[in-house]
Amino acid sequence: MTGADVLLLALGAVAVGAGVLVVTTKHLVRAGLYLVVCLGALAGDFLVLSAELVAWVQVLIYVGAVVVLLLFAVMLTRAPIGASDDLDRQGWPAALIGGGAGLGLAALLVDAYRWSTVTLPDAGTAERLGEQIFQSWVLPFEVLSVLLLSALVGAIVLSRPDIGRAAPQRDGTAGDLAGSEPGGRR
Repeated sequence: MTGADVLLLALGAVAVGAGVLVVTTKHLVRAGLYLVVCLGALAGDFLVLSAELVAWVQVLIYVGAVVVLLLFAVMLTRAPIGASDDLDRQGWPAALIGGGAGLGLAALLVDAYRWSTVTLPDAGTAERLGEQIFQSWVLPFEVLSVLLLSALVGAIVLSRPDIGRAAPQRDGTAGDLAGSEPGGRR
């Protein structure tokens, strides 16, 4: 076992541990921060596998954008930030299903490779990756950007109850009645 193997296993253990903490914590903001640790450990795994571009894309897109968007959505929608016991359910069905799926995937992986070594292809370049993204994968890339934009707009609309309401009218015209009492009196 080489040092890279040990580092890969250690970062994998950190990612799995942080992932377990994401789904088991009762604090919503802490779950977002544990998600940052999990995705950061995955970026470290990509660095160990000498996929530097994928690692930095992981940091910029997932850690830098998606998790920040998630935390902003939590803050904008005024979701409870502390521990919330009222939303917790029994965890044993989920643990049973997750454990069964994990064991099944592990058995499939061991059966497929039988502990053999796998030769890695030549390292990719940023030019080849860019060609693949903007030729073969441009539509999913754009759909994802529209999805993230709509999630941000949706979070803002949900957090602001005054958006979408019709402006109060006085004498048949819409006017600026900021600070007025109901009924049009100031």
